[in-house]
Amino acid sequence: MQKMRGLTGEVVKFGIVGLGGVVINFAVFWVCINGLGLASLRSNIAATVIAIATNYLGYRYWLYRDRDAASRKREITLFLVYSGIGMLIETGVLGFTVYVLHLDSHYEQLGAKVIGLGVATVFRFFSYRTWVFKAEPEPAQAVDAASGQELAAQAELMLAAEQIRYAPAE
Repeated sequence: MQKMRGLTGEVVKFGIVGLGGVVINFAVFWVCINGLGLASLRSNIAATVIAIATNYLGYRYWLYRDRDAASRKREITLFLVYSGIGMLIETGVLGFTVYVLHLDSHYEQLGAKVIGLGVATVFRFFSYRTWVFKAEPEPAQAVDAASGQELAAQAELMLAAEQIRYAPAE
């Protein structure tokens, strides 16, 4: 039950950071397609890259601040890889909507962006928590592992010390 509460809190915090990223993502997207006149896929990529950068800061320094940060280079690399896959999911949905379904008004593009972002968010949540921001093992787990190793060593010593008795030959 405690683990479920922790996961719920994590989902809520992930949602708060993600919501900030969504606001940035949509604002930049809207400015790019309306203000700068960029194509929808270019606008989406620019908006997503900016949102990824701001989300990393929120995840690392607020949500997952207690997670193992021993290897920042590894963490940032994995974060960018999984964020990039999420961006491909999001951009793929947008591209399919615009170029295959021919739904290309700005509001239809925003709708496609919402769907793509939803799917990509689920992917990112599980990827980040599983591979990017790995949890440090709890002290109780480390003690259990150590005592399990000690128990195995003691059992081996007892077996080695025991005299082997052979049954008489018939």
